[in-house]
Amino acid sequence: MKGPRKSRLQEPAPGKPGLLAVRPGYEVGYAKPPEGSRFRKGVSGNPRGRPKGSKNKLPALNEERMKAIILEEAYRTITVRDGTRNVTVPIARAVLRSLAVNAVKGQHRSQRLFSELLASVETSRMALHNEWMDTATSYKQRWEKELTRRQILGITHLEDPVPHPDDIRIDFRKGEVRITGPMTREDKAERDALIAQKPEYEAVLLDLEHKLATEDDPDLIAIYEDDLRITRKMLDLISRLEAREI
Repeated sequence: MKGPRKSRLQEPAPGKPGLLAVRPGYEVGYAKPPEGSRFRKGVSGNPRGRPKGSKNKLPALNEERMKAIILEEAYRTITVRDGTRNVTVPIARAVLRSLAVNAVKGQHRSQRLFSELLASVETSRMALHNEWMDTATSYKQRWEKELTRRQILGITHLEDPVPHPDDIRIDFRKGEVRITGPMTREDKAERDALIAQKPEYEAVLLDLEHKLATEDDPDLIAIYEDDLRITRKMLDLISRLEAREI
C-alpha cells in the first residue's frame, strides 16, 4: 500500500524554498507582501491602465470609424516616381494617377473606371453648384420682398437681414454668386464701426495735408507722407464698404 499523501502545504526543509506563506504566524515573505503595500480590495492596481472592455469596444452609433480609417489612409503621403524624380503625394492621388496613366495606355478597364469616376465627380459638383445658386436666389428674392413690405408699411424698428440681399450678387450668365457684405452680425458690427470712423480719418487727412504743405524737415515730411498713405488707404476701404463693393 502507498503511504499517506503528503500535503503541499507542508513546511519545506531547512535551506529550501517553499510555501512559507502557510506557516502559522508568518506575516511577510513570498506571495505575502507587507500589509501597507498590498492591493486594497475593490481598488484597481493599475488605475491608468486600459479601461475594462476597451479592447473590443464597438463604435458608438454616431461614429463612423471605418470611414475615418479610410480617409486617414487615403491622404497618407507616400513617395512615388514621377518621370525622373521622386515626389511625395497622398495615396489617393497616387492611385488616381496610376489609374489615369493606365487609361491613357489603352487599358479598357482603367478607361471605364476613370470615366465613371470623372462623371460622378462632375455630377456631384454640378448638383452642389445648382443648390447654392437656388439657395442664394431664393434668399435674395424672399428678403427683397420682405424689405419692400417693411418700407411700404413704414416699419423701421426691425433689423435688416445678414447678409443683406443687396450684398448678394448673382451672375446667371456665368453661374456665379458673390457676397460683398458681412455674413454675420459680428462682421456687420465691425464694418459699421469702421464706417463710423470715416469723419475722423477725413479730419486726419486734412491735417496731414496741411502739415506737408508747411513742413521743411525731411524726416517729418517722410513720416507725414507714410501716415497720409495709410489714411488714404483706410478711406478708400471705407468708401468701398459703403458702396457694398466688398
